[in-house]
Amino acid sequence: MPKFAANLSFLFADRPFPERFAAAAAAGFKGVEYLFPYDYPAHDVADWLRESDLEQVLFNLAPGDWAAGERGLACLPHRQGEFAESVEQALDYAMVLDCQRVHCMAGLRPEGPNETELETTYIANLRHAADRLATIGATVMIEPINSRIDMPGYWLDDMGQAFRLQRAIGRDNVKVQYDIYHAQIIAGDLARTLEANIDRIGHLQIADNPGRHEPGTGEIHYPFLFDLLDRLGYDGWIGCEYKPLTTTEAGLGWMPR
Repeated sequence: MPKFAANLSFLFADRPFPERFAAAAAAGFKGVEYLFPYDYPAHDVADWLRESDLEQVLFNLAPGDWAAGERGLACLPHRQGEFAESVEQALDYAMVLDCQRVHCMAGLRPEGPNETELETTYIANLRHAADRLATIGATVMIEPINSRIDMPGYWLDDMGQAFRLQRAIGRDNVKVQYDIYHAQIIAGDLARTLEANIDRIGHLQIADNPGRHEPGTGEIHYPFLFDLLDRLGYDGWIGCEYKPLTTTEAGLGWMPR
C-alpha cells in the first residue's frame, strides 16, 4: 500500500506553516514534505515534526532567489560556489530533521551557455551534492518539471533526459523524483515508464491533470497506478503535491479509496 506524505507547501495552506504539521497528522498523514525549510531554524522544524509524530520525507535545496524567479542553480555555469553553499545548508537541515531525501532543482535555461556546458555543469554539481549527502546516508533527487505549463524555461523538462543524466552522474544515491502530474504533461505513457524505471525512482509525487488538483479531479487514473505500484513492489513515499480544489480536508476523500 502506498505511503502518502502531505506536501505542506500545497496542503493546509489556510494555516500558518508551523500549524500545518499538526493538521497533517490529524488528517492521517505519517510523513511530510515541502519546498524549503530555510525560513525557520532547523531545530524548530524538528520540534514540529516530533510533536506531531511525523517523518520528514523530502525538501529542496535552496533554489537561488525564488522571489526573483530563480528555480534552482544546478545547471548554471559560474554559480557553482552558490550551489555548493546550498548543499551545505541542506546537509545541515537534513541532519537535524533526519531527512533522507533532498531534491536538487536544475534551474531555468540561461542565455549564453550552450547545451554541453549546461549539462557538464549539472553533472558536476550533482556529483558534488551526492558525495556530500552520502556522508549522512541521504539520497539526492532529480525531477523533470514541465516547462510548458508550470515552469516555463525549466532546463530539466524531459523524462528520458532525467534517466540519462542519472546514469551519467554515476552515483548510487542519485534517484529520479517522478512527479506523475509533470510526467503526464511532459510525455504521458505513465504505466510503461514506471514499469521500465521503478528501480531508478526514489520518490513519487501526485496531482491530477489538468488543474493540479487532488486525484480524481482529472484525467489520470490513480487507482490503476496505485495498484501498479503495489505490483511493482514500490515501498517508498508518495508526496501529495497538489492544490486542493476547495479545502485540504474536503479533498481527502480519494485517499481511503
